Amino acid sequence: MEGISALGVGSGLDLTGLLDQLRTAEREKLQPIVERRTQEQAKISAYGRLQTGLDKFQDAVAKLNDTSLYTALSASVQGDGISATASAEATAGSYEVTVTQTARAGSLASTRVTDLEATLTDADASIDLTFGDGSTHSVALAQDATLAEIRDTINDDPDAGVNASIINDGEGYRLVLTSKEAGEDAGITDMTFTNFTDATLEADASTQQLGRDALLNINGIEITSTSNTVEDAIQGVTLTLDASAEGKTATVVVEQDSESLKEAVGEFVSAYNEMKSTIGRMTAVTGDPETAGELVGDRTVRTIESRLSRDLGDLVEGGDIELFSQLGISLTPEGRLELDETKLDEAIASNPQALADFFAGDSDEAGMAGRLEATLGQVLDSDGILKRSIDSSEGRVGRLEERFDRTEVRIERTVDRYRQQFGQLDAMLAQMNSINDFLTQQLSSLNFQNDS
Repeated sequence: MEGISALGVGSGLDLTGLLDQLRTAEREKLQPIVERRTQEQAKISAYGRLQTGLDKFQDAVAKLNDTSLYTALSASVQGDGISATASAEATAGSYEVTVTQTARAGSLASTRVTDLEATLTDADASIDLTFGDGSTHSVALAQDATLAEIRDTINDDPDAGVNASIINDGEGYRLVLTSKEAGEDAGITDMTFTNFTDATLEADASTQQLGRDALLNINGIEITSTSNTVEDAIQGVTLTLDASAEGKTATVVVEQDSESLKEAVGEFVSAYNEMKSTIGRMTAVTGDPETAGELVGDRTVRTIESRLSRDLGDLVEGGDIELFSQLGISLTPEGRLELDETKLDEAIASNPQALADFFAGDSDEAGMAGRLEATLGQVLDSDGILKRSIDSSEGRVGRLEERFDRTEVRIERTVDRYRQQFGQLDAMLAQMNSINDFLTQQLSSLNFQNDS
């Protein structure tokens, strides 16, 4: 390596510069490999974006292929203070709900303790709780416990049935117990202090708020609920009451969940168009390699588009709806889907079963969604066409990287050979220059003698 810095000194030629030019020229052999590798890596990235778009479309298709979508019911409420949800067990109908009172948890406070740091318990102390259904529970307390420690012990007992807190009413501190559950039976009704140093500490009856059940009337039938979440008073429907519901009447309507069905169709159209836009960008022909799509003319993309177009265009025979156009979906000249929401609303309102037959059919692959789901499954499968294309490009990238490394080694060997040859040339020219200088000197001496 020391010869590099001295290269050309003997001959006076710029051999180092010439060697650099030769190295640059040799490294041009790497450029086609780099460009090809960049192209393959861009294809892999494009395949990944395509897979994301197809995954999203597959999710939308799967939703339309689920028969429960077409039988699902929704619950709506006309009125205040009540919300409702319907499950698969619900049946369509209209229900008038009048709320007399909402459910409430019971609570009870103790008499005051003036010193929050004072110890209140002797040995074997406990606090005994009584509830609305007559049940009791005893919480054992440590000796010399403060009010805060008593609170914490109660809260650490999973079977206590109450939450404990401390309230400062301005004159002292009170232990307040609130039932964990609403309802008359679960409400706290009494607490008894055993083996306390302060004999005056007891439940303050004036602070008691009894637990109570929710009372409501549904279509003339009286209903009692221990909770403000009223389940299955209307089969398959859950009613949720808030405080503002008391004394009010609301109408609960259970009907086909047309909004979810419409939303699912809209997601299908949107996901397909998004996927088509992705493909459009990847296959754009611009005449400029810098701006053209990464998958121009790609056989994998053409195959996927062809299969999906075939599925979308074929009839779904046997039902009242056989084509997308009958439910308000049309294909634009650009290959996108366009949704006429008014026509879709009419189709859902007039014949929802026809939509179920068209999209879901009577088996997993019978309807349009089933057909598309089968195709997408083949495309996106672990050994499907998209995964094979990705694997193929990744294999080419690996081989190109190996080729790059081998070519780079050959280039360095060539440059080393040039360096050795230039070194030999430099030495030979240096020797010739030395001989030339010697002969010139000798000739000059001879001429001088002749002149003399």
